[in-house]
Amino acid sequence: MQANKALLAVDIQNDFCPGGALGVREGDQIIPVVNKYFELFIKKQLPVFVSRDWHPEETKHFRESGGPWPPHCIQETGGAEFHPDLKVPDQAIIMSKGTNPELDGYSVFDAHDSENKPFIELLKEMGIEELYISGIATDYCVRTTSLDALENGFKVYVLKDAIKGVDDDDSKHAIDEIISKNGKLKTISDVSKELDQGVG
Repeated sequence: MQANKALLAVDIQNDFCPGGALGVREGDQIIPVVNKYFELFIKKQLPVFVSRDWHPEETKHFRESGGPWPPHCIQETGGAEFHPDLKVPDQAIIMSKGTNPELDGYSVFDAHDSENKPFIELLKEMGIEELYISGIATDYCVRTTSLDALENGFKVYVLKDAIKGVDDDDSKHAIDEIISKNGKLKTISDVSKELDQGVG
């Protein structure tokens, strides 16, 4: 059975791509591969989640209020929009995080959908057991989301050809940490074969 699998694309937004407020070098280069993952999962009628930072103008996450980061991904601004090359499927479930001004909201497990339903609740309702994770940034939101997923008993596959980090060393440490907790790495060819064969 494949119905227990879901794809998650983390924070592929203008502010995290080159030219954005917190642009990750070559962050936009993963987009064509992420789009291919979208096609694979939609073709198999498997759920697709797409997360976004969706910060209020004032939040403890930002430097002005004592946080580590310059303002980015502020609700309803161009920087918070998904990168224009990202072909977000109509069926995708958009998850918003960082909406609470008291919390950083790195993990998609802090996110909620348009009806304010938490991510983990949606996963449980849909019977999801395996998460395929792509996006930006490997050493921040991809890392915390993956670790939270593992802690909550999900199988985690980080899509190594569809992630990009801020710092190379930090990203390597993040991947090592995820693997040490039983997460696994996969590529588009691995996933394509598995979905065709119906195995995990």
